[in-house]
Amino acid sequence: MKVLYLYMFPLWGNGSGAWLRRLTHHLTLKYQDEFQAAIVAPESRRLKKIKIFRLKPPIMGVFVGNPELPGAKKYARFSNQEFIQIFNYYLIRTSKAIEKFKPNLIHVFHTAFLPPVTRTLANLYKIPFIITTHGSDLHYFSEDGRWKANVRDASVRAKFITANSNFTREWYLQMFGRDLSKKTKTIPAGVNNLVDFSRNVSWIDRKYQFKFPNMVLFTGRLTVHKGVEYLIKAARQIKAEIVILGDGPERKYLESLIQKYKLTNVHMLGYFSHKLGEINDFYLRADVYVAPSVWNEPLGLVILEAMVYKTPVIVTRKGGVSTIVKDQVNGFLVRPKSSNQIAEKVNLLIENEKLRYKMGESAHRIVVERFNWDKIASKFYRLYQRMLTPQKNTAPTYILAAIKKIKKLRKTS
Repeated sequence: MKVLYLYMFPLWGNGSGAWLRRLTHHLTLKYQDEFQAAIVAPESRRLKKIKIFRLKPPIMGVFVGNPELPGAKKYARFSNQEFIQIFNYYLIRTSKAIEKFKPNLIHVFHTAFLPPVTRTLANLYKIPFIITTHGSDLHYFSEDGRWKANVRDASVRAKFITANSNFTREWYLQMFGRDLSKKTKTIPAGVNNLVDFSRNVSWIDRKYQFKFPNMVLFTGRLTVHKGVEYLIKAARQIKAEIVILGDGPERKYLESLIQKYKLTNVHMLGYFSHKLGEINDFYLRADVYVAPSVWNEPLGLVILEAMVYKTPVIVTRKGGVSTIVKDQVNGFLVRPKSSNQIAEKVNLLIENEKLRYKMGESAHRIVVERFNWDKIASKFYRLYQRMLTPQKNTAPTYILAAIKKIKKLRKTS
């Protein structure tokens, strides 16, 4: 089985890129000789055993922001001519990848213009395709509906559509039609659960000269949606080191808040690119993870990554996070934009080591049981198999009954 993945961003710097890297890695590892993957994306780095068709689009865009694409224009602000340029570029370059790789099916990530590209190529080359939405792409349509009709058409033609949470699935169906419900499946992201809990991460305290024994962590893009300002405001009431890993358009504003409140316990350490070892050390070092999003977070891969390190999480009660976080079990759900509630729950966990340990263990167990890549890769592989298996006659029963009756009458006449 050969699967061609179509993607519109670098494979580092955002959750969906990490998701795609891990999916192809685990499929290749699990099914070995039965499976081959290739990715069409604006990515120059290499992946082991996975072919990358490297793109250099005439113009790069983002949905909400990407630390690997500083200064990139939001897709909602593209002119029609710019969209035509990038559409044609993806169309031509992907067609070349198809002719060289000869895939059995195409798996396209995100909505906007890529499903229409895939729908065109799938029709020409007679290849089935599947669409995956991560949610941030759906938010884009609230700002710009130019591709909506084209994505609706591609969705009708796709064999399957997958969403990273039930919340995202419902959002997709509301946007593109409930007649797509049977082919739209929820398959969440996964995380690697092989964690070395004995690893020494004391270098972090030495390097950044931490004064408090406890550490609170945030990782992600620094955009308005992520609500990091409310964690910074909460820091005034928290006796712990607050570490913020990430970059984005809000960085200067957030740094001004730190200066305004004269906070010495908040550390904005920037974007760590693909230094996965260092990022994982921060997850391991953290006592509490905070995701203070102010928008409907579709799922939150970084939340899962924190949980697998036995870190209790504090997240806002928005979007699909309830798929992951059970209030007072593996973390706390708080009101959006509530610095006081964030501070209250962080302090409760910092001061109560027994509660912190219990929630951390629950967090780890839920991730291992429900969000491990072995299960998720298997779900996608079975979908791929169904796409390539000839379908039986699925005509409505009343039509089948009528056909049977006509055949019977012909025999007796």
